[in-house]
Amino acid sequence: MTFEEDDIARIADEYVLGLLDDDAVRRVEAQIGRHAELRKAIAASQDRFLPLDTAVEAASPSASLWHRIDAGLADIASDGQHDTLPAAANDNSLSLWKRTALVSLAASLLLTMGLGWSLLRQVEPVVVAILLNERGEPQAIVEDFSNESASIRLLADFTVPEGKTMQVWTLPNRDMGPVSLGLLDQRRSANLATPRLPTPRDEQLYEITLEQTGGSPTGRPTGPILVKGLAKTVR
Repeated sequence: MTFEEDDIARIADEYVLGLLDDDAVRRVEAQIGRHAELRKAIAASQDRFLPLDTAVEAASPSASLWHRIDAGLADIASDGQHDTLPAAANDNSLSLWKRTALVSLAASLLLTMGLGWSLLRQVEPVVVAILLNERGEPQAIVEDFSNESASIRLLADFTVPEGKTMQVWTLPNRDMGPVSLGLLDQRRSANLATPRLPTPRDEQLYEITLEQTGGSPTGRPTGPILVKGLAKTVR
């Protein structure tokens, strides 16, 4: 199974949220071990949705909801008694099917409402940095969520020579030095699974450099700086 680059983030989100069917889940899990970008995207999705999972308490349907469902079933049964068409001889499970269908519908509605509520609660980044080129033009935006994930949004087209790649860096503090947040192999916006770092702060430096394919061999920036900028805490 192959994945289009533009679909990886969506597939990762649907996999983490449990929206894929069994066949799709099996195909995704068969690729996780050998597809680095898919693996990173799934890790980023897990971190992004974790606050939603831990912030929602388990809830059971209220007694009043089940009373309304029972009332609806009673109405259906009453309507069936006045049906002018005779039931088939083997149709003694008709009411059971109706009950099953209605209960399934109610459960689906509860699930949809809960999932919709969770997805509408946006996870906010801790800091945002606008990265500028040497002419002071905005070229990229970094959103650091401080949960081992960061979103890199490119605002311009970058020229990357053969054998080179774009690498994203941040400077948590002077003692730690610059730390890589990941590679932008396709010169496209991406969600990166980042290492565990101190909580981002105001004026923290972010930059993108041009490195050899596979990233800096030293673990520190070695190539020219394409863009850089200082972070601002989200209020």
